[in-house]
Amino acid sequence: MAELSTNVRERLDSWLQDPAIDEATKQELKQLENHPVELEDRFYRDLEFGTGGLRGVIGAGSNRMNRYTVARATQGFAEYILQAHGGQEGKPSVVIAHDCRHFSPEFALEAALVLAGNGIVTKLFPSLRPTPQLSYTVRELGATGGIVVTASHNPPEYNGYKVYNAFGGQLVPHEAEQVIANIREVTSFGGIKRLSREEAEQQGMLVWLGEAEDEAFAETVAATSVNRELMAAGAAKDLVVVFTPLHGTGNLPVRRVLDKIGFTQVHIVKEQELPDGNFSTVKSPNPEEREAFTMAIELGKQVGADILIGTDPDADRMGAVVRAANGEYEILTGNQSGAILVHYVLGQLKEAGKFPENGAVVKTIVTSEMGATIALHYGATVFNTLTGFKYIGEKMNQFDETGEHTYLFGYEESYGYLAGNYARDKDAIVAASLICEAAAYYKRQGKTLIDVLEELYAKYGYYRESLASRTLKGKDGVAKIGALMEDFRSNPPQQIAGSEVKEVLDYSLGLEGLPKENVLKFMLADGSWFCLRPSGTEPKIKCYFAVCGESNEDAKARLKRLEEEVLARIDA
Repeated sequence: MAELSTNVRERLDSWLQDPAIDEATKQELKQLENHPVELEDRFYRDLEFGTGGLRGVIGAGSNRMNRYTVARATQGFAEYILQAHGGQEGKPSVVIAHDCRHFSPEFALEAALVLAGNGIVTKLFPSLRPTPQLSYTVRELGATGGIVVTASHNPPEYNGYKVYNAFGGQLVPHEAEQVIANIREVTSFGGIKRLSREEAEQQGMLVWLGEAEDEAFAETVAATSVNRELMAAGAAKDLVVVFTPLHGTGNLPVRRVLDKIGFTQVHIVKEQELPDGNFSTVKSPNPEEREAFTMAIELGKQVGADILIGTDPDADRMGAVVRAANGEYEILTGNQSGAILVHYVLGQLKEAGKFPENGAVVKTIVTSEMGATIALHYGATVFNTLTGFKYIGEKMNQFDETGEHTYLFGYEESYGYLAGNYARDKDAIVAASLICEAAAYYKRQGKTLIDVLEELYAKYGYYRESLASRTLKGKDGVAKIGALMEDFRSNPPQQIAGSEVKEVLDYSLGLEGLPKENVLKFMLADGSWFCLRPSGTEPKIKCYFAVCGESNEDAKARLKRLEEEVLARIDA
């Protein structure tokens, strides 16, 4: 066999000699004996339990998604669940859902059987369901935790595994650290407790969920409508919608909720309607990218659609494309959709006399200030959190505990939104229903959402934002990303894009009462900012840019210069 580093050789041998690992997996590894680079990548570390769980390429190896790495993580999560349940009455329980990806059903069942082996009742959806439904169902059924098998909008070769607490939120750092510590204690696959499916079902440790849970979720989401009377009176019927689930879990839930609110002219992109783990019709099943809407735009032109909606594979992110006055379709950024939704939801609550005095909007530190400015105009308090919806969910829990604030809306620039208090994760289904509702409301006034956006710019300032990423794969990539962050931390720029850097926010120090995280944000004298953040789920560094100009042209020019100067230093 080719030369391997000592660490990789030891890990590989432990897999090949472990009686708990099946022969097919061992054969897959033996066939790679003349591919040392591939083996190094598969075994140079354990697949990292990052922001909320696991995510990686499917295959054999300690740094891959497979039934063994899933079982090991689940054993660690089971210990956490048993600790969290403490001395409470009855058995602890966990809800599990999965998306349309390769091996998602198998990984979900594997997790269920390991939990059952640890004395934890598992409530499993029999087929694909959206991530926000999992969050809702954990809360609704009073479960101790939850698991979703998904890799969001990663390429087809990936899968992942996200874990949730009893509040229905992804684990925040101090909780995740407990699970990580537990996982490290699992040194052999033979030490993982597991029942067979037959044993788990016979003992009542594996319970199958279904239609009752689906209907409860759909009813709850539909109830977040802020103008249901107007929708029922015909506004919803007048809107022409095109929807693509991009082969994922959003297909049935989005249509069900839109139907409940009264939208009858909903056209589905047939080629992207059914589940497909290869996402055959798109380069990436990501509603943040215009390319993902190619087929939806074609269908939109055919049927004269006012708005096009797309959801990612696990239906926690929603993208919208709107027909402008000139008939062309314009894709909204996550920040633009967020600003429109803040304006619509808060405006409708205000108009109906339902706006609470202590109303709050929550956003992340890399999200545009435009939505915050709008929220403040309506009299809401605005809170900032670190990137990741789990932190918005944690803030919602704090509001519930103290009663100091009433949660109205939360969002992040990466197309994640939540209205209503029923879940603790972003929800593409409620986002889709509310943005369609907003489009129908403004259509009655002779406006498109593009018109509304222009009105908001004229009133609050011409905000513009962008995101650039640099992908650095493998062992070397992790080191390069670390070096890049250290360079900006120890040698911060004094001036960028003609404006002085007036403040450097280093969130690794635990600023503003937030958990410590490896994020740097540079505040410029002209009100612009840029932020550097290594991704918690992919081998890339993300660069966020934001400006506020005096006109569209001014904002675009400022943004372009800021991007160019920062990226020139990164690429150098």
